[in-house]
Amino acid sequence: MRIGQSSNPALSKNALSRVYNTSDVGQMTINGTVNKTILSLLLVMLSAYFTWKYNFGMGIGMVGAIVGFILAMVTVFKSEWAHITTPFYAIFEGLFLGSVSAYFNAMFSGIVFQAVGLTFGVAFAMLFAYRSGLIKATPKFQKGIIAATGGIAIFYILNLILGFFGGGVSLANMGLLGIGIQLVIVGVAALNLILDFDMIEKLSKTGAPKVMEWYGAFGLLVTLVWLYFEILKLLSLLSNRD
Repeated sequence: MRIGQSSNPALSKNALSRVYNTSDVGQMTINGTVNKTILSLLLVMLSAYFTWKYNFGMGIGMVGAIVGFILAMVTVFKSEWAHITTPFYAIFEGLFLGSVSAYFNAMFSGIVFQAVGLTFGVAFAMLFAYRSGLIKATPKFQKGIIAATGGIAIFYILNLILGFFGGGVSLANMGLLGIGIQLVIVGVAALNLILDFDMIEKLSKTGAPKVMEWYGAFGLLVTLVWLYFEILKLLSLLSNRD
C-alpha cells in the first residue's frame, strides 16, 4: 500500500507528508502507538463517564462535538501538534459520546454497554483478521472502502441539508431496509480499521517520526468513535422492533 492511501482523513497522504517534514526526534513504533491509543481511549471513557454521571445533557454534548471537530481539523492540518491535540480531542469526544450515550440509554436501558462491548469486540476481530491475513489491505480493497466511506459521508451531508428543509431520510422509519443500511454502515466503519492498522504498520517500518505515534492513535480514535456511534444507532433500530 502506498503511504497515505486511507479513507481516514487523519491518515491521508497530504497529512502524512506534513508529519515527515517535522523536526521531531525519535522514530515511531507500533508499541508506542498502541500505548498512546490506550491512553486516548481512557481519556474518552473518563470524560464520557463524567458527562453521564452528572447528567449535563445534550448541550455539553454539542460543545464536545463542535470543539472535537475543530481539534480534529487542527490535528489533520497541523499534525506535528498531535501530541497536544489528540488528548484534548479525546476529552471533548468523550463529552459528546457521554451525552449521546445517556440519551440512548434513557430510551433503551443497557444499550450503551452492549455498544461498548460490540465496539471493542469488532475492533479486536478486525485486528485478528488483519494480523492473520484473513483480510488484506490490497489496492482494490482500499479503493472499495474509500469509495464506500465517501458515499456514506455524502449521504450524511445531503441528509443533514435536506433536514433543514423538512426532508431527509430516517432509517428508523424504513423497517428492515433501514436496519440493513445501518448494518452496512457499521461494516464499512469496521473495515476502515483494516486500513488504519495497515497504515500504522507501514509507517512504523518507514522511519516515521515519533509524533506519528500520537497521530496514529488519533486516526484510530476517529474510526473507533465512528464505529461506536454507528453500532449504537444499529442497536437502537433493533431495539425499536422489540
